[in-house]
Amino acid sequence: MSIPETLKTEWKCRIQQSDHPRELVVDVLLAIQGQIGYVDDQALREAADWLQVDPLEIEEIATFYTFIYREPVGRYVIHLCDSVICWLGGYDALRNHLCRKLGIALGGTTADGLFTLLPVCCIGYCDRSPAMLINGKVYGPLTEETLDRILSELRVAASDKEL
Repeated sequence: MSIPETLKTEWKCRIQQSDHPRELVVDVLLAIQGQIGYVDDQALREAADWLQVDPLEIEEIATFYTFIYREPVGRYVIHLCDSVICWLGGYDALRNHLCRKLGIALGGTTADGLFTLLPVCCIGYCDRSPAMLINGKVYGPLTEETLDRILSELRVAASDKEL
């Protein structure tokens, strides 16, 4: 996918005004992702060009940072916390339940493109463990029943948006 010209112009201007353009790498990648849904190889090379850094440096950051997607993801990205606290609270059973309900493994996207399930180490909501983020919204404490309800609500919301 191509990056919209307005985004290119905006970020090139911001980068030129910055004393330390390298500090903007994550912001640039998230802005690109916000427009096209993920950061493909072409977008990654363009970002490196704007920032005047080696594309490998951008790739290293993009693949390290959990919330930057290097391939297409579903409409709803589920980040299931697998920290020690959530693990103690039943992470394994919840992960297995989600995988069964969605028909995918961790890292997968449902065939309808609605859900992507990703593990994430600590989302910082230990007081709500076990917890997850879906498109940035926190859910927890989780049970199999709450997972079923959340998935159902999201499916309804998605079908309403398609009408």
